Amino acid sequence: MREDSIKKSDALVLLMGSYPERVLHAADLYHAGYAPNLVFCAESNSGLQLLLNRGIELKSSNQQCRYAAIKLGIPDDSIILLPGNATSTQMEALIIRDYLSKQPEIDTLTIVSTPGHTRRAGMIFEKAMKSLDRRVVIYTSPSSYSNFTGEKWWKDREDIQIVVIEYLKIFNFLVFEQWEL
Repeated sequence: MREDSIKKSDALVLLMGSYPERVLHAADLYHAGYAPNLVFCAESNSGLQLLLNRGIELKSSNQQCRYAAIKLGIPDDSIILLPGNATSTQMEALIIRDYLSKQPEIDTLTIVSTPGHTRRAGMIFEKAMKSLDRRVVIYTSPSSYSNFTGEKWWKDREDIQIVVIEYLKIFNFLVFEQWEL
């Protein structure tokens, strides 16, 4: 787990995935004045589209996330949903990087994710932002609403899975994926 000492940033970046606990934490950070905007990427919803094609009306996770953020008191005009079809943290980082290339005033981001994911997310975002024409500072803030704390992780089956999978993903990023950024 990576947990930076949070300072004010230009935007909170909400990573999709386990978004309920993440959006709760992002709302807390927003209301504490850590950033004026909440940014997140549209994620792939191919399964949702199949249900919609059969007449089953469901809201996408992006729509649910925006709705929750608004209900938690983040004004709609402070929420930026970036178009895309993100299927991974790396794709989210690329979409955010493209957005930042047109937003030169943004040079600090706070990445909001689950505790087990913040180390790798920070690595991915730091690597992705290096190709911009300026330095972008990346902070990570793990959701305080998660059950995972990292303490005595080896004693809980779900925590073991979180740690092992994240270390495999970090290995994959360091050996293969980082070169795609």
